[in-house]
Amino acid sequence: MARETILIVDDVPVNLKLVGTLLRRDGYTVEAAIDGEQALEMLRTLDPNLILSDIQMPVVDGFELTRRVKRDERLRHIPVVALTALAFESGEEQARAAGFDRYMTKPIDTRTIRVRVRGYLDRRQPVSWS
Repeated sequence: MARETILIVDDVPVNLKLVGTLLRRDGYTVEAAIDGEQALEMLRTLDPNLILSDIQMPVVDGFELTRRVKRDERLRHIPVVALTALAFESGEEQARAAGFDRYMTKPIDTRTIRVRVRGYLDRRQPVSWS
């Protein structure tokens, strides 16, 4: 079985390292981008199984990244999960409106992220909010 690839997009290096380390332990191939612009460049050749993206980033933020992914015929099938410190209802509503498939808050719960990621990947389709 081919290893599943997860693209993590976050402008905070420690977040990239923490999430990447946790997911690599489970055998995933992990790619990292420091902002939405770099992620979009990588997505020209990368076909990840899942994208975990921060919302608040310089250059191209997570909202714009997700809108572009969901408008692209080649990429729109990829589930995009918001990984953000914006832990309030309007943040979740904004994420949904931008096209995010799910919403996870920071700080990352290291005990549950691996289970949640596996659930997103097992569905192989955009995950509903309900």
